[in-house]
Amino acid sequence: MTVTGFEYTPELCERFPAATAALVLVDGIDNSTCPASLADEYRQVQRAVRERLDRVPIAEHESIRAWRAVFTELGVKPTRYRNAAEALLRRLQRHGDLPSINPIVDIGNIVSISHALPVAVFDADRIDGVMHVTYASGGETFEGIGASEPETPATGEVIFIDAAEHVAARRWCWKQGATTAAQADSTTALLVVEAVHADRAGLDDARADLEQLVARHLPDARIDGAQVSSSVQRATFAPPIQ
Repeated sequence: MTVTGFEYTPELCERFPAATAALVLVDGIDNSTCPASLADEYRQVQRAVRERLDRVPIAEHESIRAWRAVFTELGVKPTRYRNAAEALLRRLQRHGDLPSINPIVDIGNIVSISHALPVAVFDADRIDGVMHVTYASGGETFEGIGASEPETPATGEVIFIDAAEHVAARRWCWKQGATTAAQADSTTALLVVEAVHADRAGLDDARADLEQLVARHLPDARIDGAQVSSSVQRATFAPPIQ
């Protein structure tokens, strides 16, 4: 199995017309060891972001405010369930640094904290067919990373789900699942950076940074990109080059 596309369902687009996802599909990565160059850049970016947070509080970022409004609209308390970008920024501010996970996740985290936008990082080979961002029916099962028991997303909750009914993320961009998470042995990855506010330039910059980071630190990888929004709700990916 492998990812063949990514889609925002029409119902989601109608309710949140500003939602946009920039997609970066990466094939041929060595995700087993973090290059020294990436480790150095990760530390430098974290230091720069910490300094920025001393001047601009997390809650004042336009992107964070927009995600909080979306969570509230969905009936999710945004101060209890932080979107992934806000959660990373708060952890960085509280603890002073973010641990290295693996190269492709570290790259996603660099972009997430730099642009205050959530970046999901999936193993593309662990996704079956098209990944849909849609509303949960209440009968799905979610396996959280490090969780001891499966969870059941609430009816109407926004989830990422593939053709095999693997729930890859809960509460839109709150928490990723273990089934499709990028691991040390992953050779392909789908990175999804999302915005729900009107500033498309910030999203474009984030996607460009993702592609440049992959090219710089994982030079043997092949990169493809796409975007979905209320006007173009589905992106289709070509089969990986063998």
